[in-house]
Amino acid sequence: MSFEVNSKAFSQEPRAGQCLRTFLRELGHFGVKKGCDAGDCGACTVLLDGEPVHSCLIPAFRAEGRAVITIEGLGGDDGTHPMQQAFLDAQGFQCGFCTAGMILTCASLNQAQRTDLGVALKGNICRCTGYRSIEDAILGKTNVEASVEAGAAFGRSLPAPAGPDIVRGKTRYTFDTAIDGLLHIKLLRSPHAHARILTIDRSDALRVAGVHAVLTHEDAPSVLMSTARHEKDWMDPEDTRILDDVVRFIGQRVAAVVAETEAAAEEACRRLKVSYEILPALSDPEQAMDPGAPIIHPDRTIANRVADAQRNLVAETHGEFGDVAAALATSSVTYEATFHSHRVQHAALETHGGLAWLDDAGVLNVRTSTQVPFLTRRALSDIFQLPVDKVRVFCERVGGGFGGKQEMFVEDILALAALRTGRPVKLELTREEQFIATSTRHPMRVHIKAGADADGKLTALQLDVLSNTGAYGNHAGPVMFHALAESISVYNCPNKRVDGFAVYTNTVPAGAFRGYGLPQALIAVEAAIDELARQLGISPYAMRRRNIIKPGDPMLSPPPSDYHDVLYGSYGLDQCLDLVERAMQADGPQPNLSPEWLIGDGIALTMIDTVPPAGHIADATIALNDDGGFDLTVGTAEFGNGTSTVHLQIAATTLATTVGRIRLRQSDTAHGGHDTGAYGSAGTFVAGKATHAAAMQLATELRAAAAGVWLCDVDTCVLDGDAVVSGVRRMPYTELAKLARERGQPFAGTGNSTGTPRSVGFNVQGFRVAVNKGTGELRILRSVHAADAGVVANPMQCRGQVEGGVAQALGAALYEEMVIDANGRVVNPKFRDYHLPSFADVPRTEVHFAETSDTIGPLGAKSMSESPYNPVAAALGNAIADATGIRFTAPPFKPDRLFPALHEKFGS
Repeated sequence: MSFEVNSKAFSQEPRAGQCLRTFLRELGHFGVKKGCDAGDCGACTVLLDGEPVHSCLIPAFRAEGRAVITIEGLGGDDGTHPMQQAFLDAQGFQCGFCTAGMILTCASLNQAQRTDLGVALKGNICRCTGYRSIEDAILGKTNVEASVEAGAAFGRSLPAPAGPDIVRGKTRYTFDTAIDGLLHIKLLRSPHAHARILTIDRSDALRVAGVHAVLTHEDAPSVLMSTARHEKDWMDPEDTRILDDVVRFIGQRVAAVVAETEAAAEEACRRLKVSYEILPALSDPEQAMDPGAPIIHPDRTIANRVADAQRNLVAETHGEFGDVAAALATSSVTYEATFHSHRVQHAALETHGGLAWLDDAGVLNVRTSTQVPFLTRRALSDIFQLPVDKVRVFCERVGGGFGGKQEMFVEDILALAALRTGRPVKLELTREEQFIATSTRHPMRVHIKAGADADGKLTALQLDVLSNTGAYGNHAGPVMFHALAESISVYNCPNKRVDGFAVYTNTVPAGAFRGYGLPQALIAVEAAIDELARQLGISPYAMRRRNIIKPGDPMLSPPPSDYHDVLYGSYGLDQCLDLVERAMQADGPQPNLSPEWLIGDGIALTMIDTVPPAGHIADATIALNDDGGFDLTVGTAEFGNGTSTVHLQIAATTLATTVGRIRLRQSDTAHGGHDTGAYGSAGTFVAGKATHAAAMQLATELRAAAAGVWLCDVDTCVLDGDAVVSGVRRMPYTELAKLARERGQPFAGTGNSTGTPRSVGFNVQGFRVAVNKGTGELRILRSVHAADAGVVANPMQCRGQVEGGVAQALGAALYEEMVIDANGRVVNPKFRDYHLPSFADVPRTEVHFAETSDTIGPLGAKSMSESPYNPVAAALGNAIADATGIRFTAPPFKPDRLFPALHEKFGS
């Protein structure tokens, strides 16, 4: 057979049944990505005789005699295709995992197809951007500032340093490498929601050719742990083992097969014979605490950080300020309702997975898709009783995270297999495994009571939250506590009460997810604010202005917190409300809709602490090189959050140079130092402060060295591009590097940030919607978002974070929903049955930034990665209520969910 790939002929034979995607990757074309293996996401798009196809659906033999173009060959030999350049100019990517397939599809569009991008791009999913920047690329818009003068990088729209490699398919994600002698891991998973494993017969599995090992609970350390990763271990319960003799949800690991090929490992999994004792299972969180309910973790105690295992309670909290009941009894208006938030998948296009091997020095190396390499190293060291310096965990670029990769779902089994076999091993989860066996957003029931006086001042706020953490308690407590915190501490109210319960059920575990509990609570809190305003005849904006906290006000939610380090580093909530109100009132296109369409406006606001409590640590180092440039080393990971760009901007501004003179190394425990991880909105606020401190120290050293040579006052020395300057004298950095070599001591700066004190960020979202009272169809006519991010480090990039957050939250609010049947089985574990937002689904969001400067964050900046997600569902719910007069209390707001109530009110 003969093939032509990127204009080069070869005759390698594909395996029987092999798809074109895996065939091309085995040839080294790593730009062809795996996102779904079902033709749903487009990450594997290639051009076949000039037409875009999903290569995971094409048998490799069908490419015989045809021309295949991958992203690496689109621009010819070391060239750049105009569409690749357009994506660079518009920065039409964030994590970049979908970008190769997206560019190839866009490059193939004719003029007619460009007139309807919703149809043209329906086969390519982007989870990060919100699609506006992708449209900009197709339209030829430039969003980047190509060059910025020395020392002026911060606050400018500089491009991502990885951009050129991303658009050419050269950026290496977790599996974009070839390793000799690689073995493959496949996992046998439980078909039962709750069962005890009695026996596992491995004999038939071990007879499969190429199988090296079958690992069960008998082969794994029995150490209890949590898959959740935090700086402080006490935040999460110890209730999980690598492999357990009790399975607690459908999809839990039962055994791991290690073999020469994935096919052999899969066949061996099919041949394993497992005998189970079926145990009673729970799927309803309301029943989990009932007397006599099945106990999911009967042996766990307070010592394991489980609040009350006999009631299936992982965590609970209760507290009250003032007297809520008395305040409600005397309020002029009150509101009470119960809201339900559903289970949502992160759907990062790069699934969990990794590679592990032992090097010649006996170091366990784990290359993985993670947001927390340093915390994962610590966990592996503890579990396997290895010295920390004998474990290395690193990631290159990560294909999306959204909190889901703040977990350890694969690294432990990779380490076990590598240590047992002595061979390099690979585990890459399928899309179905991602749905049934990793984590989701916490489903919550939120009951709210609220009251106000005749002037619209809040008198009482009460929240009762029931959070379903699933079979294991990863993140259960912190998510519940967070849901009950900023959601009501953003409002001044003399009487507040919270009751929170996080319970086990025999369902797929919930975990960290963008917003971390706030979106689930906000839909209730912000609805209550609107409903009280409606009863009083006050506008939603005025109601919020009368009640929001202002600088000097305490930020309080009961029970009293042990952490008192949250400060008003800057305050822009008032500006955000003004910006959204003005934008929503401004003239815009008038919808041409028939009378059956009902139009309404809605807003919601949110506050978020910029860092988790109890410490979040980051170290950074920066050193002068012989060529006069700099090496910057940070621990935080890049997964589309933009921290790589911002760290370079911070360092370049502090050193009065340009970003092109700084080389970045990141997210590798072998580089030294420590970094808690890229989560909790800490990438800029915490790790960025460490970078700033390191650059400041180096700047001081360089100025002092030059002053020492010139015998002048150090205060007369300033940094200027590529040299230290004092009057007419100029000492290039190359001379200082030579001086350092002669002294035998390099010029370097180190920085550290501990994540305290913390600041607060604010966001306000506004929607105008139209609801068809006859069908339940919903259209978004206007989307406006205002954010207080302090000094915006990179306006283009931050705008993209807001747009992406709004788009992802709209998916959850409108149609994304993991459906679990009465037996605890996920019934829609693939993209085809789980509606991710595509280009046609996402409205353009108008983004505004408040003008503030944070006194705590680096160069006045604070976080803006997860917070734009938080108010979206709440604002949409308020807009729908304004349009219809009906308060819908359970997203997603699908037409079939809206229709019954609309039909009851308006008729047919």
